[in-house]
Amino acid sequence: MEQVRPRLEAFAAEMLGGLARSDQRAKGELYLRGLLVDGKRKSMQPMAARLGVDHQQLQQFVTSSTWDHVVVRKRVARWADDVLDPEAYVIDDSGFPKDGSDSPGVARMYSGTLGKVGNCQIGVSVHAVTDAASVAINWALFLPESWDDTTTTDADTGAQIRRRRARCKIPDAVRHREKWRLALDMLDQVTGAPAGDRVEGEHRVDGGGWGLPRRTIVADAGYGDVTGFRLGLEHRGLHYVVAVKGSTSAYSVDSVPTAPAYSGRRSRATARTRAT
Repeated sequence: MEQVRPRLEAFAAEMLGGLARSDQRAKGELYLRGLLVDGKRKSMQPMAARLGVDHQQLQQFVTSSTWDHVVVRKRVARWADDVLDPEAYVIDDSGFPKDGSDSPGVARMYSGTLGKVGNCQIGVSVHAVTDAASVAINWALFLPESWDDTTTTDADTGAQIRRRRARCKIPDAVRHREKWRLALDMLDQVTGAPAGDRVEGEHRVDGGGWGLPRRTIVADAGYGDVTGFRLGLEHRGLHYVVAVKGSTSAYSVDSVPTAPAYSGRRSRATARTRAT
């Protein structure tokens, strides 16, 4: 770490350069260094112990310091675009196992990380990739329906969800949204035309898209099997290569739905598809 520290500090200065205050940039570099030093546990107290600092410095930076993570992500994305010259954007999601029920978005869900249904959080991500490298340039936390009080009509359940959301400081505008919709939202952000940054008070706020090139989208069957996701990519004019299950039907573009003639001796048949 001592050998690479000058390079790490230079990288952190570039990525965190949009933060308004010098103490935020310093704490951000410290937190980044804590993630990279030896040690399995990457929670605040173990990292702080290895760094020889008070863990409250790291805790305050992550949980309550007023800095905009979107500005940092945009800088990382543009850095990756310059350094890697990516060939595609990969859509993926990762599970983060959790023991309790208080972490934002935690629920019993299928996790590819676990290889089974388990108590976890799910993060949807967009990666800029080449054959040799990959950088996560955008992330979104998936909120299950159990974390959205607008998805239930039961008053008691809704009140319980609102208490959980308030305890975790989840903004009212952040609601349950399917993973594939989160992926499309992030692609819009990554490839959207930049509208320029604006400053509100002492904070710099991202004002639009990041302006990265439109590239081929790659995803596994968890996304490829969703017709809405594929249509969303087509609507945006994005080329894609996605996996689908072997049971997924496919027809040529000139196929039209049709139904066999009804003879009256059996139930009406459902529409079939034939090529014209």
